[in-house]
Amino acid sequence: MNWRKSTYSGGGDGDTCVEIATLPTRTAVRDSKLPTRATLSFPTPAFTALVEHIKGGGQ
Repeated sequence: MNWRKSTYSGGGDGDTCVEIATLPTRTAVRDSKLPTRATLSFPTPAFTALVEHIKGGGQ
């Protein structure tokens, strides 16, 4: 998988963020501090809706 960090990551060592990997039909998410631990994966439309909701202030 090709993991990438959020463009909103910042502060500290740059390791206090989540990383995502785009798969054909899902988006995987992991903690950048513990990359060998478990990951979560969501259907891409659900993950996109979550991100849009967060960007909109969660209202």
